[in-house]
Amino acid sequence: MSGTIRSNIKIGTRVKVVQKHHQRTGELTEGVVSKLLTKSPSHPHGIKVMLEGGIVGRVKEIVK
Repeated sequence: MSGTIRSNIKIGTRVKVVQKHHQRTGELTEGVVSKLLTKSPSHPHGIKVMLEGGIVGRVKEIVK
């Protein structure tokens, strides 16, 4: 499933995100979604979410 489509991501979903300061390196952080921050139905760079630890980033992968 794609991290660019909002309907694929629900609160409680395990995802990998790229944080703003890691965009150049592409380093991914894994966590559980606590809040959806992007309001539009899709975003080409990934839906912005907040993870349970307070980390904010754009979803690159949805972990099964």
